[in-house]
Amino acid sequence: MQQVGAQGFADAQLVDPRQLPVPIQSITRRTRLSFTKAWLLHRKLMLRAAAAGIVLVGAVGVYEGRDGVGAGVAALTRMAQGQFARAGFGISKIDISGQTLTSEADILKELAITSQDSTLNFDAAGALSRLESIPSIKSANIRKIYPNELAVSVVEKEPMARWRIDGVTQVVDENGSPIVTDDGSFRSLPLVVGEGAADDAKIMVRLLDQYPSLTGDLAALSRIGERRWDLIFYSGLRVELPETGVAQALQQLDMYEETSQLLDRDVNVIDMRVPGMLSLKLGDLAAQARAADAKKNKHVVAGDAEYETAAERAAEKSQ
Repeated sequence: MQQVGAQGFADAQLVDPRQLPVPIQSITRRTRLSFTKAWLLHRKLMLRAAAAGIVLVGAVGVYEGRDGVGAGVAALTRMAQGQFARAGFGISKIDISGQTLTSEADILKELAITSQDSTLNFDAAGALSRLESIPSIKSANIRKIYPNELAVSVVEKEPMARWRIDGVTQVVDENGSPIVTDDGSFRSLPLVVGEGAADDAKIMVRLLDQYPSLTGDLAALSRIGERRWDLIFYSGLRVELPETGVAQALQQLDMYEETSQLLDRDVNVIDMRVPGMLSLKLGDLAAQARAADAKKNKHVVAGDAEYETAAERAAEKSQ
């Protein structure tokens, strides 16, 4: 360090710094200094702006070359799928379980497996969504078993009844939704007929399950005006049930069947539409038997003249 002597201070002059000249800096140096200053003060902001710019440029480039890029990606995808399949991951075995109402052909159609598909690239979620759109399937599960197998299990909707309308018979679930067309394999299910019958059948079918004596010869449940039900039997008998109080009417009918075997009699119609009342429309044999019985019991005491009119006596003599 060099010391400044008293002589040096003696020669010093007072200077106003505002009057000192400012040296001219080059544009490059000024730019560099400005960038350095900004970098020190706003480094994070500048990094974010740079990243956003890169993303924007990349997006523009992808948009401009989207057709070529898309074709290239599709070609690479197809190539990869083929390589997976040739490498032994091609789907060669499909195990399907749980189906009785649904055909295997319908399940395979919705799986939509091609020769390019493998267990590595197979879209199980998409196939699962398609399977569950089949009317007879309630839920499904797809499991990949490497290297080359799929295990497909389904849970089907429970058939509740057969519904016949406009000459077509469908098997329906408990909500009245059609499952499959009846091919004659579901004769054990109750048959309901008429407009709106499928929607309202659940309660009626459950009620009749409590009275097996009423269902042995039951052919169909007929929905009348979407308001009430008729029971139709193979014998031709029709039981007209009321709009309300159906449970009580079935209980009463079951009692008559137990005590009098009413359903086996020569009766065409049992009218129960008025709660608490029952009227019968007799068959021909029953009507003839009733007329003969009425004639036989016409007199309180058979042959007692006291209970006969002159016209009756004359009619008897003429016979």
